[in-house]
Amino acid sequence: MKGTVHYETRGEIALLSIDNPPVNPLSSGVRQGLFDGMTKALADEAVKAVVITGLNRAFIAGADISEFGAAASEGVGLGEALEIMENSTKPVIAAINGTAFGGGLETALCCDYRIAAPTAPVGLPEVKLGLLPGAGGTQRLPRLIGAQAALKAIVSGDPIMAPQAQKLGIVDRIAEGDIVEEGIKYAEEIVAAGSATRKIRDLTDKIAGDKGNTAVFEEAAAQLNKTNRGQFAPAQILKCVEAAVNADSFDAGMAVERTCFAACMQDPQREALIHIFFAERAANKIPGLSKEDPLIDINKGSVIGSGTMGGGIAMCFANAGIPVRLHDNNAENLAKGLKVIEGNYARTVSKGRLTQEAMDKRMSLIIPTENFDDLGDADVVIEAVYENLDLKKEIFAKLDKVMKPGALLATNTSGLDVDAIANMTSRPEFVCGMHFFSPANVMRLLEVVRGDASSPATLGTAMALGKRLGKVSVMAGNCPGFIGNRMIGGYSRQASTMILEGAKPADVDRVIYDFGLAMGPFTMADMVGLDLGWRARKMVGGSNEITARIPDELCELGRYGQKNGKGYYQYAEGDRTPRPDPIADEVVAKVAKDSGLKQKAFSDDEILKRCIYPLVNIGAKLLEEGHALRAGDIDTVYVNGYGFPTYVGGPMWFADAQGLDTVLADIERFYDETGDAVWQPSELLKKLVAEGKTFASMDA
Repeated sequence: MKGTVHYETRGEIALLSIDNPPVNPLSSGVRQGLFDGMTKALADEAVKAVVITGLNRAFIAGADISEFGAAASEGVGLGEALEIMENSTKPVIAAINGTAFGGGLETALCCDYRIAAPTAPVGLPEVKLGLLPGAGGTQRLPRLIGAQAALKAIVSGDPIMAPQAQKLGIVDRIAEGDIVEEGIKYAEEIVAAGSATRKIRDLTDKIAGDKGNTAVFEEAAAQLNKTNRGQFAPAQILKCVEAAVNADSFDAGMAVERTCFAACMQDPQREALIHIFFAERAANKIPGLSKEDPLIDINKGSVIGSGTMGGGIAMCFANAGIPVRLHDNNAENLAKGLKVIEGNYARTVSKGRLTQEAMDKRMSLIIPTENFDDLGDADVVIEAVYENLDLKKEIFAKLDKVMKPGALLATNTSGLDVDAIANMTSRPEFVCGMHFFSPANVMRLLEVVRGDASSPATLGTAMALGKRLGKVSVMAGNCPGFIGNRMIGGYSRQASTMILEGAKPADVDRVIYDFGLAMGPFTMADMVGLDLGWRARKMVGGSNEITARIPDELCELGRYGQKNGKGYYQYAEGDRTPRPDPIADEVVAKVAKDSGLKQKAFSDDEILKRCIYPLVNIGAKLLEEGHALRAGDIDTVYVNGYGFPTYVGGPMWFADAQGLDTVLADIERFYDETGDAVWQPSELLKKLVAEGKTFASMDA
């Protein structure tokens, strides 16, 4: 069996210490140990109370995810272990020393009392894997803190630190010293006061006010439709919490929880979310890199460029407690950049998510400079100027002269040639790409781009730094657009081609929104600003791409998108809701006529395939070429950087779910119909279909 629970007595108190390093998941040995320990303590007349705690760094970090999808093959089930705790005639105290997530918190909720270390986080994160708490969490937590607070905690799945958990009522006491000693002391106080037990299942005062109040749950359902659109598990969680309030008994509520849990287990979103969970962790495993490889010690950073990207990257360093110089050779731009950073932090403070003291500390870590030579003492420098290869090459030639030996030199380019940039230095082995996504202080994704000469120390350091900055890092090869932007080109081009062939921008956007993205390609283009691409194309003498003509002609009419209230759509002042615009429709119709493309009607299914399948086909080509290491890496990029719905699992997982044979058939049909190179089927895709395999099978 995996894991164990140590049993000892301290006076009249039995101490059960969970030992399943590093984070004490509820593996078979832990479940059996809890059951056996409780059985022993209940049988010993000298024992008056039981304290349960965790060794290592966690109380219980949750279920053993390797057992998901199958019943535990050894030992007692979790239900039996929790039942003996909840039915105990002797008080049971959870001494929460560290993380208590999922089944860990559910275990604590089956105890009579809870004391926690001040740094211990608790929570029920099952929703992030497409599940719900299946061991009574949806029934006990509402009885402890009320339906609305419980629903918020369970649907978000976010951790709650012990002091806040105490305010909510999840935790009874915060330990001031050693958690075990404090837990024993708490147990002795309870024994001295009469050994009263307190079963959460029997509490009703917190849910009494909501009983029969349908408005509470109707409002919650409406809110879920906004915040958790398209997600299966949150709707099931709502049913469970409603049952906790309105069911005839605790046991009746538990029956609803079991039914809803089973429904989540059968829903395809669960598999997709678990796929992303593992894919994000697998992305850190890079062939050719070893944990034993020495890394560059990062104590100070420098960022070149104080615009949106540079300022956001500087914030990432400050948020991680790393001093960073922010350089701009224009004093006005530098001052403006600092003001934007300060405003970003101030808004966070105003929302109560950051203290003023913490904001002041972070601002003090960002050191502005107009002097390029000041950057030289940093351990890492990240160039974040606008996308101009000549400018970036010029900057790296200067960095080669000023940066200290052994420093990491990174470019934030979103798709330019990293090798061409690295070759401007005498140390290309210390150069790589670190492509942050905008806004860099918010977006989780970081593409680390491997140059031909990038050393293991350079790549390992960049990946480790990404983790330290709170990013999900994915290794990409050095090709135009890397992973994400190379793929998105096919998506955008097909969307534009379809409106030239007769589809309406609003229909394309609706289909993509209904699929699960936050917005469709044309709403997104308006939000970003049509003028950015237009100005870039004008700098190089324009574009021959027919798909570029629509945004270019819109810009010639002064239609730049949301920034001035008119683009593909029109917008009321202060309102980002897109509304149809006859002028934009006329531009689309004119360019469509000039294109000579055959007009036709589009079904929603065809629109979706024309947008999503280019991602799949280009992703397969990236895998063929070795520019993406795993299909799961591609999915991680799209979920974390491009708003692809997590519960769909990313484009490659989505293709597997559709059946690669049907995906290939559609791609071949589109290629026959259009001759567009984006539809030339990937050799890898054809090979997988011929062998009856999936993209996921390549990552196994």
